[in-house]
Amino acid sequence: MSCWINEVEVRRLLRLDALEGAMERALTSYSSGRVTQPLRPVIEATDGLLATMPALDRDAGRMGAKLVSVYPGNAVRGLPSHQAVIVLFDSATGEPLAAMDGRYITEMRTAAVSAVSLQWLGPEAVKRLALVGSGVQARSHLEMLRRGRSFKEIRCWSPRKERRERFAGEHEGVRACETAEEAVRGADAIVVATQAREPVVRAGWVKEGAHVMAVGACRPNERELDPELVAGAELYVDSRESALRESGDVMLAIREGVFGEDHIRAELGEVVAGIKVGRGAKNRTTVFKSLGLACEDLAAAGLVWEARGS
Repeated sequence: MSCWINEVEVRRLLRLDALEGAMERALTSYSSGRVTQPLRPVIEATDGLLATMPALDRDAGRMGAKLVSVYPGNAVRGLPSHQAVIVLFDSATGEPLAAMDGRYITEMRTAAVSAVSLQWLGPEAVKRLALVGSGVQARSHLEMLRRGRSFKEIRCWSPRKERRERFAGEHEGVRACETAEEAVRGADAIVVATQAREPVVRAGWVKEGAHVMAVGACRPNERELDPELVAGAELYVDSRESALRESGDVMLAIREGVFGEDHIRAELGEVVAGIKVGRGAKNRTTVFKSLGLACEDLAAAGLVWEARGS
């Protein structure tokens, strides 16, 4: 193997100005059937999980895999909840090219995909942003969504007062709210990035025509959105297969008879590729459920590898 690229180097090499475009290409390849990518196997541990995410992107000529651990309780240990390693291979020869720290890539590619969803599915005017959550994903989403966009107001909420106030204090122009409802009401774009097992955003709070980006609750027994909210909105996903087999926000609602599998309007990549039309009605609320795809990790890791001057 050629090299190990640590997180300091990944941060230096990953071009955020190119990341949204890279995610659009990866999503398009996935939804066009140009990516071979199995549903990720997950090993449940006592305090967390380990997931394996391999992929081959024929359009990009990339092959590789990510190993990612998710330990929600790591905050008390002073460690990130998500930690990962990404390995790139030469798709022509199978030769390992590089291994790199995947924590920052996971953080930023998730936010970049949400930014793509806002671009393609969001309302024409996005003036008010709500962040439900005040952790790593709230920070990365704030950074990516602010690139090329100007918000009149940004509100945040998370259950612990000290954390949401610290987040607001660390980010200019962000106001901490006392309740999730206060943060969400009137917002044009809403990021939900939590470790919730029960809904934290209710249908009645969400403004008609808003765009909701749900990036937490990635297991079948977790949900962060009110089922009525998802049922009443146009639902888009990164992967139908993943949504129907990994997302509690989708699976539990189907099991409860709230809606059926056909409620998923399209994959985001289908919209970007022009296979499906996004946002069917101007004043209709849209929900994008993001679970994360291995091809997204490969695309971001490819930017790092190219910037290094492979």
